[in-house]
Amino acid sequence: MSKPVINPYIPIVIGVLSVSLSAIFVKLANAESGVIAFYRMLFSVLIMSPIFIMKYRSELKLLNKRDWLFSFIAGLFLAFHFILWFESLDYTSVASSTVLVTMQPLFAFVGTYLFFKEQISLNSIIAGIVAIFGSVLISWGDFRISGSALYGDVLAIIACALITGYLLFGQDVRKRLSLITYTMVVYSVSTICLFFYVIIMGQSFGPYDKQEWLLFLLLAIIPNLLGHTLFNWSIKWVSTNVISIAILFEPVGAALLALLIFNEQLVMSQLIGGFIVIVGISMFVVDFKRVKSFLKKTIA
Repeated sequence: MSKPVINPYIPIVIGVLSVSLSAIFVKLANAESGVIAFYRMLFSVLIMSPIFIMKYRSELKLLNKRDWLFSFIAGLFLAFHFILWFESLDYTSVASSTVLVTMQPLFAFVGTYLFFKEQISLNSIIAGIVAIFGSVLISWGDFRISGSALYGDVLAIIACALITGYLLFGQDVRKRLSLITYTMVVYSVSTICLFFYVIIMGQSFGPYDKQEWLLFLLLAIIPNLLGHTLFNWSIKWVSTNVISIAILFEPVGAALLALLIFNEQLVMSQLIGGFIVIVGISMFVVDFKRVKSFLKKTIA
């Protein structure tokens, strides 16, 4: 394998900062959650369209009826993930919301056990208990602050479950398509679902001021396209575990940015609970067998 042009850890750091900005842009926007989600996905689709049309549109022939059905379900789950997560930011803090959404690996673990009968390891069970304890600590602290903060936490957890559903339904289709084609299909479905959601809920497509349109565009470019593209590029040079652990720092980056921009102060229960959740998920995503093997070789 040829050497990368730049150190792959640099794009990973930029990727973490990029996805950390997602919650910040949403908090800065004044539009309703469905509208923010709609324009985020619409602009993402429009930006990707030229390269998809020129190079990848022929891959659509590979999709069968089952693939279209699963892609529709995945896109629907993704749409409501954004709606509920963005809505949660109106009630709870950026730190609480983002750290609860990062519990996705645990939901994925439950999903693969229920639907694909994957075996449960003792390490996974312990990691899950640790992360759940951390999330309960966060929610307990938020409930002491206000009932609405707890409601925001619940929305974030449901949003986390929905993004897991999106990944589980999409994984089989993704195996046969390029990243561009798969993303284009699911993002398009999600955009259409969000379009009808906005109409049904009576929300407004506009007009909005220049700052609002800029925030919609930045949400599409930075967290959606730049952040995840950098992770996908880096995975060629580093292990999946490194990417998984790096993504766990999104709540840290988001919380620091929220402190600087919105002066969102963190209470002790949020700090301790957030740390425990990150530790729990780290225990879950790290391949300890590989770590032990690496240490043995290093020591030898």
